[in-house]
Amino acid sequence: MPGAPLPEFSSSVRLKYVKLGYQHLVDNFATFLSIPVMVAVGLELVRRGPQEMVGLWRALELDVIHILCSVFVIVFVATAYFMSRPRPVYLVEYACFKPPSNCRVPFSTFMEHTRLINSDEKSVQFQMRILERSGLGEETCLPPANHYIPPHPTMEASRAEAQLVIFSAIDDLIRKTGLKPKDIDILVVNCSLFSPTPSLSAMIINKYKLRSNIRSFNLSGMGCSAGLISIDLARDLLQVHPGSNALVISTEIITPNFYAGNQRAMLLPNCLFRMGAAAILLSNRRRDAGRAKYRLVHVVRTHKGADDRAYRCVYEEEDAEGHTGISLSKDLMAIAGEALKSNITTIGPLVLPMSEQLLFFLTLVARKLINPKRKPYIPDFKKAFEHFCIHAGGRAVIDELQKNLELSAEHVEASRMTLHRFGNTSSSSLWYELNYIESKGRMRRGDRVWQIGFGSGFKCNSAVWKCLRSVRTPVDGPWSDCILRYPVHIPEVVKL
Repeated sequence: MPGAPLPEFSSSVRLKYVKLGYQHLVDNFATFLSIPVMVAVGLELVRRGPQEMVGLWRALELDVIHILCSVFVIVFVATAYFMSRPRPVYLVEYACFKPPSNCRVPFSTFMEHTRLINSDEKSVQFQMRILERSGLGEETCLPPANHYIPPHPTMEASRAEAQLVIFSAIDDLIRKTGLKPKDIDILVVNCSLFSPTPSLSAMIINKYKLRSNIRSFNLSGMGCSAGLISIDLARDLLQVHPGSNALVISTEIITPNFYAGNQRAMLLPNCLFRMGAAAILLSNRRRDAGRAKYRLVHVVRTHKGADDRAYRCVYEEEDAEGHTGISLSKDLMAIAGEALKSNITTIGPLVLPMSEQLLFFLTLVARKLINPKRKPYIPDFKKAFEHFCIHAGGRAVIDELQKNLELSAEHVEASRMTLHRFGNTSSSSLWYELNYIESKGRMRRGDRVWQIGFGSGFKCNSAVWKCLRSVRTPVDGPWSDCILRYPVHIPEVVKL
């Protein structure tokens, strides 16, 4: 109509569809480029006709020997290519330890024991403030030795905890898979702070009477990210040993690590760490592809130990009174952020679609050449992954990663709920989170999962999995009796 105002461009054009079109074009650029080439070749063949094609074939003067040699070269190259490809590593099944109800430590019990054990009121109040803001719930569990007043951190009690959590997880895994102990070819165990002699791996071999030629490894002192280091080690071993099964055990034994002093930096682990363990069955056998849940796509490891601040930010030492504990530095979150930045810089090109990589590259060039103060472009990792398993090390860790990676509340729901229900179970927390996603019925075939772990040293490690089959509910696991209650609202502060 005459005199009617023109619509604004921003409101008449859905810019999000323009962005989606750009992403589709860039991500499928090679396909779009090949289509006109193939059409042009096809039209040219049609135009020439059959007689001209026969004449062209004769002009090449190919005889039987040339053809056979060409076929041999093609077959040789194809065989060499397929033989040199990495063997696929499948996650057949996994199981998480579910603590018994008699090990529960409600807030009231924790604070009552703390007051009876520690006579310093300032230390008691500090631990209460940490617990109020920790994001933990009322059902987290500590081993039996920590229920004594004072705690009873003996070698016997530590072994008893190790046997309880590890054997329970393995028994559950054997029940789920029908795995026979004699079929285990590789055993990898990680436990950071409890390293007895004989080792935990030897303890498992003795319990299940594993074969004498089993390849066993026991990793210690590598912190909460050691679970993904174990996965990486098992993957490397499976590359050189065809037709093998690998059993990976991730745990942390709490009993011997209770801190009885008053240094605030060393009291934090008392408030956050809880008992837990996971047993994971990996295989490189083709016949296991049909029943496996996931395929391992990438493992990326980042170590910042060359920097003194990073090396000492999680440090086992004695305080002035001779009490041994784990000291957590105030720089921990900043160092974790630097390690994460290095890790995602490596993993980004492996997983991000080309559109995100191009935007990141153009922004980097613009910052270097035009405006150094320009805000750096943060790649959208939600385009690379459907699910995120962030180490449930504490509320601050989850908050920081959610903010930096611009994740939604649902993306970090598994991490927050795992911290609430089970506490910080160290290296096994990633598997409790994966089980939460499965128990919610959210895991579909083709979904990609990003597991992110942080640990002393300082390390940031990532693993990428692709789901091979949709996981049906209900799922057998540690969430089976409580998944319908979750997610729950977790207040910023729980007044005790």
